[in-house]
Parts: sequence; structure tokens; C-alpha cells
Amino acid sequence: MHVEQLLQDEDLGLRLLWAEDPLLRREISGLTATDLEDPVRFLQPGEIVLSGLVWWTADRGSRKADQFVSSLKGAGTAALLAGEETHGSVPDDVLMACVKHQIPLIAVPAEVSFRTITDAFYLRQWGQLSRRPTAHHALPAAARTCLQRLLTDGAGPAEVLSAAFTRLGPAACSVLSATGRVVARTPGAPVLTPRQAAEHIRSGVGVTVPVEGEASPYDRWYLNLMDATDVPLRVLYELAGVLAECRERAHTNPTEERSAELIELLGTSQADPLAVAELLRSSGLPDEGPYHVVTAGTSTGDARRAAAALAEALAHQGSAHVIAAVHDGAAAVVPGPSPRSTLESVWPLLHACDPTTLLHAGISSPAAAPDGLEGALREARYALDSARSASPDRSEVTDADSFTTLSKLLTGLPSEVRRAFSARILGPLATEEGASAAMLRETLETFLAHNGSWARTSESLHLHVNTVHYRVQRIEVLTGLDLSRLDHRLDLRAALLCR
Repeated sequence: MHVEQLLQDEDLGLRLLWAEDPLLRREISGLTATDLEDPVRFLQPGEIVLSGLVWWTADRGSRKADQFVSSLKGAGTAALLAGEETHGSVPDDVLMACVKHQIPLIAVPAEVSFRTITDAFYLRQWGQLSRRPTAHHALPAAARTCLQRLLTDGAGPAEVLSAAFTRLGPAACSVLSATGRVVARTPGAPVLTPRQAAEHIRSGVGVTVPVEGEASPYDRWYLNLMDATDVPLRVLYELAGVLAECRERAHTNPTEERSAELIELLGTSQADPLAVAELLRSSGLPDEGPYHVVTAGTSTGDARRAAAALAEALAHQGSAHVIAAVHDGAAAVVPGPSPRSTLESVWPLLHACDPTTLLHAGISSPAAAPDGLEGALREARYALDSARSASPDRSEVTDADSFTTLSKLLTGLPSEVRRAFSARILGPLATEEGASAAMLRETLETFLAHNGSWARTSESLHLHVNTVHYRVQRIEVLTGLDLSRLDHRLDLRAALLCR
């Protein structure tokens, strides 16, 4: 099969971005899917390479693209098939690197899964080797029959993986989530922390095959084989296809409608406690607390992605929970202890799945009973707003217990409210940027920091005490407030923090 023949398959919808005619007539020897930054160790000459371009980021994009494509060139790759789902289109850095290293570049539309392409390739490549109807299968017939029976009976990934390697022979193999959560493993597979497992996926320890299916960057599965010689690549791809059905079942939420109804009910004022308790029971949660409410959002406002990220994080906790996409984010009710430590450890791993999107989360304080969940949801949403405000340029988790200072508490207010309050209290000092206004603000901050002490303020600013008196009087004239009054001092302190 040649590269140009793959492009002629209209069902795949592939688009040629660059290639010279002689390169399109190269023979394809095989196919490998990878998102390693340097995959040369796992490539064979003449292969086409499928990549979701997860390794590419806007910073250092040109260097990363050149490193990746030069690896393909060194391995004798026939063509690069680049997925558009991760970045919306194939970055120009990748195109320029392919032109430089003379590697044909083909775009894979977001709606076309890599599984579809591998199926089309392998069916064509091996379908003519024999007239037997099962000739294109890599798994032995007995193994396929067994695995299909398990799927029909509703078996999970652990049972499927165990049954497969009982017939294929012992091997160190794991099914890993995008954040390194071990979904299933054979007895010989190493026991890894999520961080170690995620690093296995990124750095290419062994052979990693994606388990295809509709997924966000946060809830993908990967089949990882420690020793590439234990099982042929074709077998791994077919086993990944079987596991794709397990993944789809695992991500199907039978109580999704009731979960959404519960979260919506909690968002109303004066929710009926009996209705809340009934929805908790029908969703499989206990009748009694403690409960915590967790909210999450993305910098893109994608509610489904926020729900996928939150669901993956809570899967590390291992406890039952209900979750629903709401408005521009997601919310979940989690019984038992606070999930804060779990979320804080998983959040960097989630962010690494898609560094272009920021993730924020807010966690409520515990609610002892169902009738406290309405307030807990408001608290979690306030904590989420605080995380977004306090950390606008990085992914962050905030819980209600962190509101221990006025400064921290104010971060949960909408930015518009903070600006309006600051302007109203500080008057001209809020917006003027001249040297005089800056000098007065510094004096006010120092005066408040020293609890209204004229001497300590004078010493800190290296000014005569009379100068401090003059400046404070000027501040009082501009703001209309009296700095001898505690309540006015508190207002000014809050206004400075809001500014």
C-alpha cells in the first residue's frame, strides 16, 4: 500500500498538507501511533506515524516540531498523519518541519479517530493474505471469542486484560488513564504512582497504544506494554480495540440525568431537603454526610471538558460521587472526607494532558446532611471563583478552608465587584497613576500595615512624622474617610486589596 492510496480513501477524509509526488508513491510497511517527543526508538522504516500532536506547545513549538519530525526522518518514516483535535488545526511549526525534512504531512480531521485509520490500513494490508474471513485479525480466534463473551457479560478492563494475557502468555502490561491512574494491570506489570505512570506514557517506556474512542485529553486510556518483544504490535492494536468497548462502558454514567437534576436543584434557593435526599439515594450516594461539593471550570468555558477533568480527578479518590456539567463548568457531590489532597496531586497531571487549557477547582467545607448541600454548592462556586482570580495564569485548586484572611476571602468576588468597590472607596486614588497618587497609596498601605502608628509609618517610609500627617490628611480629603476610625480603616484596607 502506498501513501497516495491512503489519501484516496474518501471515508477517512484525510487532507494532504504537503508532499512531493515521489514521496506519495512510497510503500507503507506499517503504522505506529505515538505522541512521544522523540519516538525514533519505536519506529521502523517505511511506517506511517499517527500523532495527536499532544507534545506540541506554543512555547518552543518550532524546536519541538523540528525534533519530532527529524526523528521521523531518521527512522525512514513514510508520512506523518497529524490529528487536528488537540489544537484545532495542524500548527505551522509542524508543516515547516515536514517541508524541511521532506516528510509528507497529512491532516486527520478531529471527527476521524486514529482507530478508524488503523482499521482501514490493516484491513487492506492483511485482508488479502488469506481467503479466511478472520485473516485480518491479529488475536487468535479462541482469544477473540473469549474476549467477546466477556464484553457481552459486562466484564471490566481488568477481566479483559487478564483473559487476553492468559492466552497470549505472561507480559507486563497495563491499562493507564491519561493522568497515570492504573485502570488494570497484569501481575507482572510494575506498580506505579500516577506520576510515574503518566511519565511512562509521555516518555515512551515500552510500547504505548491509545485506546480509541470519543474522549477529551483528560479521560483517554492507553495500553502500555513494558517489553515491545512480548506481543506483536498488531495484537496490541486489536486488544486496544476490545478495551475501547470497556472504556465506553466505564464512562457511561447511568445516573447522569439524576446527577444533573440534583446539581440543578442545589443551585436553586431553598431546595426541598426531601427531594435532595431522594436524588442522593437514587444516585447511589449515602443518606448521611459528610459531603463535599466540588466545582471545576476550564479557561475555555467548556463544560464537558471540565466535567471530564473532574471525573478523572475524582476517580483517583475511588469513592462514589455524582457529577454533572453545568453552565460553563462542572459540579460534583462527594461523600466522605475532603478530596482536596487527591485533587491537588492530580491537578498538575490533568494540566499536563492539555497545557493550553487552564483548570480551576473549588471545594466546599463539609456538609453534615443533605440539607447543607445547597450552601456547600455556593461555597464551592465561590472557591472556584477565588481560584480563577488568585491564579489567572495557572491551574489551581482552592477550598473553603483557605479563606482565613480578608485578602483570600476577597479573591472570590467577581472582578467587576472588586473594581467598583475599590473605585468607590478610594476615589481618585483608585485610578490615578501619577507619582502623587502612587505616593499616597504607599503611605496609606504602610499606615494601615502599622496599625495607624504615626511613628512606625514615619520610620518605615523614612519620612518626618509631620509629612506622614500631611499625607494622611490628604488621603482623608480625597476619600472622605476618617483614618482614626477602625471601620474606615477596614474599608480602605479592603479597597486596596480589591485594587
